[in-house]
Amino acid sequence: MSGAKLDLNHPNSRDKHHYDPCIVVIFGGAGDLSHRKLIPALYNLSIDDDLPERFAILGFSMEDLGDQQYREFARAGIEKFSRRAIAEEQWAKFAPRLHFCRGTFTAAASYQNLRERLEALDEECKTAGNRVFYFAIPPAFIDTCSAGLTAAGLIKPPAAGLPYTRVVVEKPIGSDFDSASEINGQLARHFDERQIFRIDHYLGKETVENLMVLRFANSIFEPIWTSRFIDHVQITVAEAEGVGTRASYYDHAGALRDMVQSHLLQTLCMIATEPPNTTGAESVRDAKLDVLRSLRPLGDEDLDKWVVRGQYAEGLIGGVPAKAYRDEEAIAPDSKIETFAALRCWIDNWRWAGVPFYLRTGKRLPKRASEIAIYFKSVPRILYNANPRAPLAPNMLTIRIQPDEGLDLYIMSKVPGSQTRLQQVKVDFHYVTSTPEAYETLLNDVIIGDQTLFMRRDTVEEAWKFVQPILDAWGESPIDPPIYAAGSWGPLEAALMIAADGRTWRTL
Repeated sequence: MSGAKLDLNHPNSRDKHHYDPCIVVIFGGAGDLSHRKLIPALYNLSIDDDLPERFAILGFSMEDLGDQQYREFARAGIEKFSRRAIAEEQWAKFAPRLHFCRGTFTAAASYQNLRERLEALDEECKTAGNRVFYFAIPPAFIDTCSAGLTAAGLIKPPAAGLPYTRVVVEKPIGSDFDSASEINGQLARHFDERQIFRIDHYLGKETVENLMVLRFANSIFEPIWTSRFIDHVQITVAEAEGVGTRASYYDHAGALRDMVQSHLLQTLCMIATEPPNTTGAESVRDAKLDVLRSLRPLGDEDLDKWVVRGQYAEGLIGGVPAKAYRDEEAIAPDSKIETFAALRCWIDNWRWAGVPFYLRTGKRLPKRASEIAIYFKSVPRILYNANPRAPLAPNMLTIRIQPDEGLDLYIMSKVPGSQTRLQQVKVDFHYVTSTPEAYETLLNDVIIGDQTLFMRRDTVEEAWKFVQPILDAWGESPIDPPIYAAGSWGPLEAALMIAADGRTWRTL
């Protein structure tokens, strides 16, 4: 009982937008993020006709490149990282849109050169002065680059009749509540909140974006999406890989900062939000903020009992030996950074009172998989569920975010035959075509000015406020994180935590 498919090529499956002309300026345009994600995403948008007709891309960084060399750099990234192979006809259309301007982030002269180059491109490409500045840069440069753009007169206020200016900022937005507030303050000195797009690529995944549609466009789900019918919710983001090339960042961040504060809490908001007044960006973001504000604060007793961290030791991933975290290159040999985090949280509002939400994420787990599991309450202990020694499995809805995006609904069904025997069966929905990469979705939204999937300042800071007690407690603790073997599902303490509630983690 499986195999139903969602066809993303159906004519009703995509909205058609009006696209104003613009130039996307990538600060760090010759860097790794541009090479691996941004330029391949823009290439795929071009194939899908999801870019303005009058459009240009301008890489801005210190590398000594001309336009042609930058196009070669871009093509190499597309060939290696794009979900679609290079098609010469499509490349011939896309390549002339790529340009490069050499400069440093700290020199005033570089911003004047940038302004002159943009004005020339406006004239050449008829882009009407509309700008998207993508900060693919370390957070330490955000204020410097914003100030340089301001001094060069490259930031227009968000007023009717003027060319638009938008800025895209990558996560992490800070490393704790105070630093996030500081970065947000820096941005606010130069940009209006309506111009700021704080990007979290996880929110651009097709299945995460589909959560709102699943809930509010299907009458079978919304009436039962409450504490009356739902027993608990599990959110898992599992990674098989280790820290890789991100070691220097990760050994200061850890799983809580890298994943829980952003990806997992934002996914939680999508699951738990009340119906927004409209599908407009501010209504949706207001509704998500209400969820964060309803999270029960974590006290000292909660931190001891309902929050778990761990760090991977050596082990096997798919039969291949994996190093311990402390043996990875560029990791301190006595590092106390967690590579695994799990916690139980409560949403204290009318809809979710009494429903625990269990969140977990970790590196060097058995497989790469992200999913949301909605466990419904068991049927009464009568009729088919009367045998206390063999209780029926509860209904469950799982929402697969990666790698195989889709939905599974687990229900009870009779086994064919003369006897009345029941078994759990799975109804499987999955996408029939490859879905857009997250950066494609999010870049498209930036270009059309839709902030729905982007984090507002108050939302970012509210998320940091929730995890801050955990950061403080772990930062002050002299105890090393519990160890778990690479290839396992995390430390024993995580299993014991959920077992204390009479539940178990779902095996993905």
